[in-house]
Amino acid sequence: MGRVAELAGVSVRTLHHYDEIGLARPSARTAAGYRAYSAGDVERLREVLAYRRLGFGLREVAELVGDPSTDAVARLRRLRGLLVERRDRADAMVTAIDRELRIRAKGLRVTPEEQLEMLGARLYDEIGGAYTATRRTDPRIAAQILEALGDARTVLNVGAGTGSYEPADRDVTAVEPSAVMRGQRPAGAAPCVAATAENLPFADRSFDVAMAVSTVHHWGDPMAGLREMRRVARRVVVLTFDTDEPGWQDRFWLTRDYLPEFAALLADFPSLAGMADAIRARAEPVPVPWDCADGLFEAFWRRPDMYLEERVRRAMSVWTKVGPETERRAVRGLGDDLRSGRWAERNGDLAPLDAADLGLRLLIAE
Repeated sequence: MGRVAELAGVSVRTLHHYDEIGLARPSARTAAGYRAYSAGDVERLREVLAYRRLGFGLREVAELVGDPSTDAVARLRRLRGLLVERRDRADAMVTAIDRELRIRAKGLRVTPEEQLEMLGARLYDEIGGAYTATRRTDPRIAAQILEALGDARTVLNVGAGTGSYEPADRDVTAVEPSAVMRGQRPAGAAPCVAATAENLPFADRSFDVAMAVSTVHHWGDPMAGLREMRRVARRVVVLTFDTDEPGWQDRFWLTRDYLPEFAALLADFPSLAGMADAIRARAEPVPVPWDCADGLFEAFWRRPDMYLEERVRRAMSVWTKVGPETERRAVRGLGDDLRSGRWAERNGDLAPLDAADLGLRLLIAE
């Protein structure tokens, strides 16, 4: 018991207490007859200590580690989700404080309302157990998607990732080819099938609606994936990107002034009209709110300093695709322009806007 206490960073008295109340008991015996921890005992103790360090009470911990409906893997995933959530909350708070420090360093006043918005509940309520602090469900985008789903009861979420925008009040089945992403889905998430959009393992018309959110550009064959969605569902809802408009890359100052390479990334991407035709869909714009909670590529159009943060960029696939040299050049240029005031001079017309049309489109096929 002394060795276990030393390894776990707790006192022997704590372990004795857990033994007395039946929370984590050593069940093995040494050759000399002393009680010792078996491998299973250590696994349970590890869970107990982790939940305690997350702030759970002893009664709550007992219920969590004694849940007969979950196996060891499920409990580990649940614990992982809670730990990631704690980390993400801390990261978000550090980011908010750093932002306020930069504002104060410029001699600018921070209002009480801004302070509360930076660190208040609104910033954290949407954090998912397995997402980074920057990739969260934005309620306004979610409302538009939910309206497009209509009265559908059975929903297939294709390219589901860790579950953003999955409706909580429907019967959802998720499809995600990445084992890493599937492993990060939080406890209680919809069941997830390992499959690709281009080869959905479901019969025709199996679902009321098939949805795909900010994932089509990752598919090997977007058109094939869209046709598969149309095959297995009566309705299709897809959040994607419009590259049909001439000069579309100039809609967003980041791609216009700092990252022109973005256009090349979508050179082979199907046209919005082509995608709409493939599933017989209509398109409607999805405005990006100035304080968008989902840290997608366009999210910080009115908060340019966010793109200087490594943590924020790592949640956007664009930066990985353009490569580190391009990323460093773009970030350096943006940082220089923010410090000199050049960015503000070029983009002062954005300040009064609550939302911007940056090319996100919702395809809805009835």
